[in-house]
Amino acid sequence: MKFLAALVSILALAAPAFADYCYSETVDACGAKQSTDLNNCTAQYGAVHVVQFDLQSYANAHITRSFQYLLMSTHFGTYEKNRDGFGKLYRKLSDTAWEKSIDLIKHNAKRGGSMNFATRKNLTGELIAKEANMYELDELQSLARALDIEKGLAEDAHHIHAEVTRRRENFHDAELSSYLEEHFVHRQADTIRDLAGHINDLKSLIEDPSSASLAVFLFDEYLQKI
Repeated sequence: MKFLAALVSILALAAPAFADYCYSETVDACGAKQSTDLNNCTAQYGAVHVVQFDLQSYANAHITRSFQYLLMSTHFGTYEKNRDGFGKLYRKLSDTAWEKSIDLIKHNAKRGGSMNFATRKNLTGELIAKEANMYELDELQSLARALDIEKGLAEDAHHIHAEVTRRRENFHDAELSSYLEEHFVHRQADTIRDLAGHINDLKSLIEDPSSASLAVFLFDEYLQKI
């Protein structure tokens, strides 16, 4: 009996601390004559609400990058360019960006967030080009463009990760940090390494002008096989 009495006392003291939570709102709503909003009865917790704008912008950035990669793939897939290897590379990057945008939207909804397709930030790594078309590039330039895009996406992921782990002292979200690392950060490191390797390999192959055309052709054949 003493234990039960002590437990009741502890719960009574703890009750005010939970005044803003779902249970309290539900009790108030059930006893109220007018409708009461259950603002705390959501799947949000941790720091996901702090980075809603960033998460929405990041998903939209992946959609934008997916279409940009698709334009690059189409450019190299024409009969004039006839670079099926480069077309395959950028089509794969386009598909990956599209899939990641969908995955990010689903995960944000799982954590109680919402999606606003009008949310936009300046894309990290975006270049202001004087040319009318930034995607009709030669082989080496296109690889450099893809590398800038992937580095920009990686930097944006690092920014969100920092917001929920280091920069906000009052907010921490271990689940969101783990999700970003598993689904974005590690894969992006591999993609950036591959693109950087492609750039340096192709650059060394075309240094001799007399064999540059053949070198690009053989490199495209290599890209078709990986």
